[in-house]
Amino acid sequence: MICRINDFKYKDVISSSDGVRLGFVGDVELDTQNAALTAIVIRGRYRLFGLLGREEDTVIPWENIEVIGEDTILVTCRPSHTRKTRRLRG
Repeated sequence: MICRINDFKYKDVISSSDGVRLGFVGDVELDTQNAALTAIVIRGRYRLFGLLGREEDTVIPWENIEVIGEDTILVTCRPSHTRKTRRLRG
């Protein structure tokens, strides 16, 4: 299957360990030196309808991605395996 980076944002990310829907892909991390995709970023959820901003983004390393399907991406991750990024205001 050939997939463009833009197509990732329409795919649900599901944890294969417990079946929890983590969200949609909001961004990706690329290693420009090696021309490789290194991680997917799931945008944080809105707090109080967006009035209080968002939760932190969740970054899932490429090694934790099991399967990329037509509609979903299955990942092996637990809260300890993901790293959070701070959202910049701007």
